[in-house]
Amino acid sequence: MLELPKSTEFNRRIPKQKFYENLTITPALKKQFADGVKTIYWRNKIAATTMNLAPGKAVTEIEVFEIRLNTREPDEAVLRQIDREIPYHILFLLEYDKQYQAWIGYKEAATGTAAFKVSGYYHTDWVDEEELPLRVDGLNMDAVYENFVRQLAGEALQSGGAEESLQDAVRRSERRAQLEKQIAALQGKIRKEKQLNKQMEMNGELKRLRRELGEI
Repeated sequence: MLELPKSTEFNRRIPKQKFYENLTITPALKKQFADGVKTIYWRNKIAATTMNLAPGKAVTEIEVFEIRLNTREPDEAVLRQIDREIPYHILFLLEYDKQYQAWIGYKEAATGTAAFKVSGYYHTDWVDEEELPLRVDGLNMDAVYENFVRQLAGEALQSGGAEESLQDAVRRSERRAQLEKQIAALQGKIRKEKQLNKQMEMNGELKRLRRELGEI
């Protein structure tokens, strides 16, 4: 599918129940697995042992999961649950009606009992399989993973300068999204507020948020 070497092929079907049976998850998430997911395939394992790549410091393997859906609207919570249960980095290929989306989460080492914590996800639009904009780029596993993230994130992780690390780019992207959400909520409050002094106070905060957003 991604023109990966045959040495990476795994092609094992994983029962979707594995990700919600005997686990404490919400009824809504369990229903999304049951109703929204048709099948899950573990297609490839990208690693130093399966490709001509050097090991990474943070990334040891990238698993390629193909998830066939019953609905055109993917649920990020489903991907997040799978990411929690698999102790490796994952590239998701979602299929619906012969169209594909590629998804990847920024996954980094966590403290405590969890192996990883997952920040936001980046993904493509629905496209034909051959139009997926993905390529293995890099000499080691860390670089390959970073380039997958940057390929799927596109403009969301740009404009930070050539020397900006992936971690810093993700943090900046998350802060931008947070500010945009705060600005939209504050604008709604200002429209509803009747008292002039409160409107002026909120407009001051709105200007501050917009200024910070412009500096990111």
